[in-house]
Amino acid sequence: MTLNELEIKDQNFNESMFRTRVNNIFIKLFTGIMFQNLDDVRHNISDNVYEYAINIINESKNKNLRRMYDELNIKSTDIININVNDNYYEIEVIITTRYLKYFIKLDSGDYASGDKDNRIIEKYRLIFRKNKNTKVQKSVRYCTNCGASIDINDSGKCKYCNTYYDTKKYDYILDEIEEIR
Repeated sequence: MTLNELEIKDQNFNESMFRTRVNNIFIKLFTGIMFQNLDDVRHNISDNVYEYAINIINESKNKNLRRMYDELNIKSTDIININVNDNYYEIEVIITTRYLKYFIKLDSGDYASGDKDNRIIEKYRLIFRKNKNTKVQKSVRYCTNCGASIDINDSGKCKYCNTYYDTKKYDYILDEIEEIR
């Protein structure tokens, strides 16, 4: 399927907004891994991606390390495939990133290993999915638990009852991630 065909089927789809969303979610995910806190991205990722990130965090913590992605930025975001089935829209993306990749010790903050002087380029394959029966989001989002307004650009977590905004009812979420080696 082409982007034009997707825009006809999913009338809320906008390519430039989608690419911005992809980049934002990716940076929030890797920042969350770096700071060992996924609260800011949790509402934009599937349980599988959450587990992927938690495993990376726990592996580092068990070694008394913090994984660093310093000077993280996106070099390119390429939509390579679009699939539509009876239940959802699926967009496959290759994202090319640049960053300094190294480890510091959790207890002291001292450099442990990796290259903190030279940026590396890495690629990731991402799959974003959106249910076909999603609802149209209103400009103000409300907590489904207590009714308070929620800023989904912040953490997507209600400040009053700690309930996460369920983005998958409204928009694309990051459903799969894989580093391309």
